[in-house]
Amino acid sequence: MKKHVLAVDIGASSGRLILGSLTNGKLQLDEVHRFENSIQKKGDYFCWDIDGLYNEIKKGIQKCTELGIKPDSIGVDTWAVDYVLLDEQGNRLTDAVAYRDSRTDGMMEKTFEKVMKERLYLETGIQFQKFNTIYQLMALKESDPEVLTQADSFLMIPDYIHYLLSGEKANEYTNATTTQLVNAFTKKWDQDLLTQLGINSHMFQEIAPPKTVLGGLKQELVDEFGFDMKVVLPATHDTGSAVLAMPESNDSIYISSGTWSLIGVENNFPICITKALDYNFTNEGGVDYQFRFLKNIMGLWMIQEVKRNFEHKYSFAELVELSKSADFSSIVNVDDDRFLLPEHMVTEIQNYCRESGQQVPETPGEVAKCVYDSLVVSYKNAIAQIEEIFEKEFKTVSVIGGGSQNELLNQLIADATGKEVYSGPVEATAIGNMVAQFMALGEIESVKEARELIKKSFEVKSFKPNTLK
Repeated sequence: MKKHVLAVDIGASSGRLILGSLTNGKLQLDEVHRFENSIQKKGDYFCWDIDGLYNEIKKGIQKCTELGIKPDSIGVDTWAVDYVLLDEQGNRLTDAVAYRDSRTDGMMEKTFEKVMKERLYLETGIQFQKFNTIYQLMALKESDPEVLTQADSFLMIPDYIHYLLSGEKANEYTNATTTQLVNAFTKKWDQDLLTQLGINSHMFQEIAPPKTVLGGLKQELVDEFGFDMKVVLPATHDTGSAVLAMPESNDSIYISSGTWSLIGVENNFPICITKALDYNFTNEGGVDYQFRFLKNIMGLWMIQEVKRNFEHKYSFAELVELSKSADFSSIVNVDDDRFLLPEHMVTEIQNYCRESGQQVPETPGEVAKCVYDSLVVSYKNAIAQIEEIFEKEFKTVSVIGGGSQNELLNQLIADATGKEVYSGPVEATAIGNMVAQFMALGEIESVKEARELIKKSFEVKSFKPNTLK
C-alpha cells in the first residue's frame, strides 16, 4: 500500500502539517493544517507558545483521520537554538524562551572570559550570534542557576515535540550543532567546553542523526487518534531539511530564503579556519553528516515586520510592486542587531539611513526597496566570501523555501552576482522533512535518489542576469 508521511514544519510566523506520498514516481504534497505562530511576552521574557503549537499539531493529525488517511510516520522541524529544560518527571522547568529575547545581551563577551573565542570556533565551527544556545544557557546560569542545576533533560524545540508525541528523548544532530556546544569533528557534545562553562552536562541526550526512528506514538495518543505511526527524526533544523530538498547541490550556492536567509554550500567536512571565523561563517550539521557551510543573514523577517508596521495594508506582492517604481538607493546593514527585534522596523530602517547620512525612505515602496536592495548587497558579499574561501567560482545560485517565490528578489540576485539563479522548490523544508522520513521507512534509498525524485516532482524557475544593466 502507498505510504504517507506527515511533515510538521513550524517557522517563526506559521506552522503547517503536510502529507507526503510517492505517486507515479513523484512526490505529492497535500497540506492538511496551517496555523499561526509568534513570540509572546510571558513575564520577563519573549516566549513561544509551545503548548499551543503542540495542540495545533494534534489538530492536524486529527484532520488526517477525518480525510481517511493514517500516516505511517510523523517528523517535526523548526527553527534552531531554542530549547526547554525538563525535570526528572518530564515536566518543563523553563518556558520556551525565544532567541529574539534580549536576555542574551552581553553574554557572548562574558562567555569569552571563560573560553577563548578562537577555541570555540575551531572546535565547534559555529558562527557567533548572540542568541546561540550557548549564550542562552549562560544567561540562564546567571539569572536562575538553580534551574540549570536541577535540569534532568535538555531538549530543543523539535526534540521536545517529538518527546510529547513518542515519550522518547533525543537531541537530533542537525539542530544540536547550532547550539555551539557540539564538537564539529567528534559530532558529540563537547564535554570539556561544558565543564569550562559550568553547564550541567548530564541533561544532554545522546545525539541522534536524521532518519532515526524514535518509536511509535504514546499510548494515550494512539487511543486519541485511533491509530499508531512511527515518530521519525528528520533534519529537525528547518534549514537542514530545506538543503536536503535542493534539486542540485554540485557547483551551486544555496540561499534558503524565509524569515532568515541562510546562504552557503554543502561540504563533506567542517571548515574551521581563521578566514571563516573572520567572515563569521558557520558549519552546521546536515543529513548523512554533511556540513552546511553557511552564513545567517537577516531575511524576509524585515519585510514581514514592514508589512505589519503598515498595518497589513499592503500584501507582500503589493510591496514588491511598489518597490519596483521607487526611485531610491539607500542601503542598511541587514545584520545589525538593531533589526533583530525592533519596536518598529520601519522607524529603525529610517533611523539607520538618517544616522548614516543617506536618503531616508518615506513611502512603503521606498522602505521595501531599501530592504530588498540591502538583502541583495549582503547576499553578494557572502557569495564573494564563499568563493574566496573555496578558491573557486560557483556557477549558479539556488534559492529554496518560501522566499523563492519573490521573483523580484531572485532577479536582483542574478543581476548583482552575474550568476544564473534557480528558484524552488517553495516547500523545500517540508519536502526535506518528508524524504528523510521516506528514507527511514525504506522507501527512498539515498540522498541522491531523493534529490532526483525532487527534481522530477517540482518546478524550478530560472533567472538569468540582466546583461543590459
